[in-house]
Amino acid sequence: MRKSAIVLLALVLLWSACSSTNNPENKPSQATPKQSEYESGRVAFQKMYLAAREWASDATPFRLQSRFTADAPTSEGKAGVWRASFASPARNSLKTFVWSGLVGPDAPEPGISFSAEDSWSPSNTSTRVFNFGFLEIDSDKAYEVAQKNGGQKLTAKNPKQPIFFLLDWDGAKSQLVWHVIYGDSQDDAKLRIAVNASTGEFLRQEK
Repeated sequence: MRKSAIVLLALVLLWSACSSTNNPENKPSQATPKQSEYESGRVAFQKMYLAAREWASDATPFRLQSRFTADAPTSEGKAGVWRASFASPARNSLKTFVWSGLVGPDAPEPGISFSAEDSWSPSNTSTRVFNFGFLEIDSDKAYEVAQKNGGQKLTAKNPKQPIFFLLDWDGAKSQLVWHVIYGDSQDDAKLRIAVNASTGEFLRQEK
């Protein structure tokens, strides 16, 4: 009788061990690797704008630009890295913020980072600030306009054509402009299309 009880106890313990092993709740969870995120210019800009206002309550933008990466859905006007520059007239200084949605060993850290504070002068035409309210047209719409005005020929030849987006203020014509840039770098472009960032109007092909 004693021997039977010992055998029965052993079977119960063995069954409990097997049940614990086979129960999915007891297995370590397999975390899903985080995927890269891509945003349009306006969406990324809004995130950095909030961060800039924490730096200076009068922070005002003067430039927004994307960084091209091979996997970015540029046909949607999106990028994995955006950089926005802001000036603070009260401080006479500027600061650059970067939003990154990329993951990987060589990618910037996801989220928002920023540079050291630097000097700024309102007389500098290359850093002329603009009102955020002028930004009515996002980078996806600017891309569509650029495609209809010369860009489609380049992307038809090369579907992986690098494309950059740059937003700044045209002081001569008092308008906010998207520059859609087709090329391996912004300085060495095959084509640059200017689009009014308030109306979506095609403005010109730039050299």
